[in-house]
Amino acid sequence: VSEVIYNASKGSKFFNNEESRDKNLTQKIEKILARKRQLERIDLTSDLRRADDYITELELSRDLSQIVVHVDCDAFYAAVEELDHPELKHVPMAVGKGVLTTCNYHARKFGCRSGMAGFVAMKLCPQLICLPLNFEKYTKKAQEVREVLAQYDARFQSASMDEAYLNITQYCADHDMSPDEAVSQLRAQVFESAKITISAGVAANARIAKIASNRNKPNGQFRVASDRATIMAFMRDLPTRKVNGIGRVFERELDAIDVKTCGDIYLHRAFLCKLFGEKAFHFLMQVHLGLGHTSVRPSEEHERKSVGTESTFRDMSGREELRAKLRWIAEELEKDLARTQHKGRTLVLKIKLHTYEVLTRQVVPPKAVAAADDLYAYALPMFQKLEREIPGMKLRLMGLRCTHL
Repeated sequence: VSEVIYNASKGSKFFNNEESRDKNLTQKIEKILARKRQLERIDLTSDLRRADDYITELELSRDLSQIVVHVDCDAFYAAVEELDHPELKHVPMAVGKGVLTTCNYHARKFGCRSGMAGFVAMKLCPQLICLPLNFEKYTKKAQEVREVLAQYDARFQSASMDEAYLNITQYCADHDMSPDEAVSQLRAQVFESAKITISAGVAANARIAKIASNRNKPNGQFRVASDRATIMAFMRDLPTRKVNGIGRVFERELDAIDVKTCGDIYLHRAFLCKLFGEKAFHFLMQVHLGLGHTSVRPSEEHERKSVGTESTFRDMSGREELRAKLRWIAEELEKDLARTQHKGRTLVLKIKLHTYEVLTRQVVPPKAVAAADDLYAYALPMFQKLEREIPGMKLRLMGLRCTHL
């Protein structure tokens, strides 16, 4: 699969951009390793003591009393499309044209995956059937699932259209059910109501529950027992990339200093703060201990830092076409701002060139903005400046985001 992806991508604008990013990351890793060699020559006793003190502090905050569940709809967009097109259930199928948004499990056997360029997916699986996105349909189906979730935790937290967190501690107590029984019942109820399957992870906190929800996919569940020994054993051999918040770049940086699993974090704890900074150090210590938040509340109650929308499309370069797209995004952002009841003091424009290079620009309007007319009026000058800087600009993504809400 890797060879097909490499050969299909080689020479493409995406490939060239990834090569450039990879080169920059390699240089960054070389600096990290050079810094580590310097640190190995000095006394890090105080750093080690500081790390151990922080671990002791974190241990005091460990809460094993709650039952947190992460549910994730299986290949959601594809599953919804299969309800309308039953004939696609047994053949490789994906949703999304230029870029795959999701694909069914038959397509995944060929190496297809979400976020993959359509032309690469077709090389891996020539018989792949790709359907266009239909967000109205997916939103309606997501609401059917949420109506079931609310019966188990009225204050569940939507993490996205197809995943959510629930705290079922009270539900289990009220119905005299074990966590496994309650989650099995929930999954069956979702299938009966919405006709799609979901997978679930059950644990003492949200971080472990999310990791666990991937263990028995599709249409399965996995529980990590709520005792410290089980949690530490579960995290010890877990590859760092399995943790939400550790992406491809951070994984490579950690791997370079021999932190390949969450258990390895402890062995290198004296170096982490000096190599990656205070915030990353705190995050990694919590990951090593298998700690995470146990309170689950509706997304609307979390303090928002920004509201934004973006759109990916086939390469576009026409002047009027690009302005029409910018106007449409401003109108979509207006809807999101109205829904969340926010205005933004800073407006950020994001574009992705056909070469896959991402550029952002921002402006601080004289007043907080939320109306589409204002959003477009302040975004257009930024866009026009980019057009002057990049003659013949060709885009594949455009987005607007309001910050300092």
